[in-house]
Amino acid sequence: MNQDTVSDGSADSNATSVRFADVLEAADRIRSFIHRTPVLTCAAISDRVGCNVFFKCENFQKSGAFKFRGAVNSVAQLSEADLASGVVTHSSGNHAGALALAARQFGAKAHIVMPSNSSEIKKSAVREYGGLITECEPTLASRISEAARIRGETGAVLIPPFDHPHVIAGQGTAALELIEQVPELDMIVSPIGGGGLMSGTCLAARALKPGLRIVGAEPVGADDAFQSKKAGKFIPQLAPDTVADGLRTSLGQLTWPFIRDEVDEILLADDLATISAMKFFWERTKVMIEPSCAVPIAAIINHFSKSIHNDSSRKFPQNIGIIISGGNVDLQALPWLKER
Repeated sequence: MNQDTVSDGSADSNATSVRFADVLEAADRIRSFIHRTPVLTCAAISDRVGCNVFFKCENFQKSGAFKFRGAVNSVAQLSEADLASGVVTHSSGNHAGALALAARQFGAKAHIVMPSNSSEIKKSAVREYGGLITECEPTLASRISEAARIRGETGAVLIPPFDHPHVIAGQGTAALELIEQVPELDMIVSPIGGGGLMSGTCLAARALKPGLRIVGAEPVGADDAFQSKKAGKFIPQLAPDTVADGLRTSLGQLTWPFIRDEVDEILLADDLATISAMKFFWERTKVMIEPSCAVPIAAIINHFSKSIHNDSSRKFPQNIGIIISGGNVDLQALPWLKER
């Protein structure tokens, strides 16, 4: 696999090269490696929103997040020579663990650059999967330079967290499964961090159900996608401040066009609403999710409960699907304990 177009975790000329056919091929390629995760419902949340809400539980995915889909789809396409050189990435969390596990399944070394302030539980998972961690300063520039250094010294293939066609195609298989499992959906909601999951969701949703409304969710303190879409131009994430650590990164060159052209709306949630939604989900479903997963839950509760109250004549969706992106939580640092 030629990775020459990917030098710093982003790409440019590949922006039009990801197609729905790639998502279908990824689904076939990774089927024997991944879990087909379940879809759950929660009457209490559906009641709050005012419609049926279906949760695609990628927190039950291998490595604890949807990221494994894109990671294993990427590693599975490497040549024997590439596998012998290993892989490298920079990631603060779930992609780090996913790539380490995917590499292990193909017998390759995984060099993982992680910011020094990354979650300890996620660092521990990377080590358990056999990943070789290099810590760096918690800046994008530091992450990129360390990954480049390791790549130069080892010849490892860079597999970025989100801004690569194989990663996007792999992430799109989550939405592909969700739409197959709940064909009556009329809205699909995904959190937006770097945009890989949302980009793959757009590919699957537009191909399978062109009329399906595609909605993104972001934290108020890390709303680069919202601001970019509002302005009609790419605005990078400069100083994210949110409890949703998986959504602090900026969009990429590949993912921004999907958000710009295919996402119908982006909803926001502040940290207090996110923490409240996370705790409520835990209490009512008995299922553990990360703060990043609670952002879309908080966003739709806030948006639809207010909309229904303010305009009862408006037509609302009947069936909403939300992709629960991960469940790797540090139980010693739960956000409501910090709040207290």
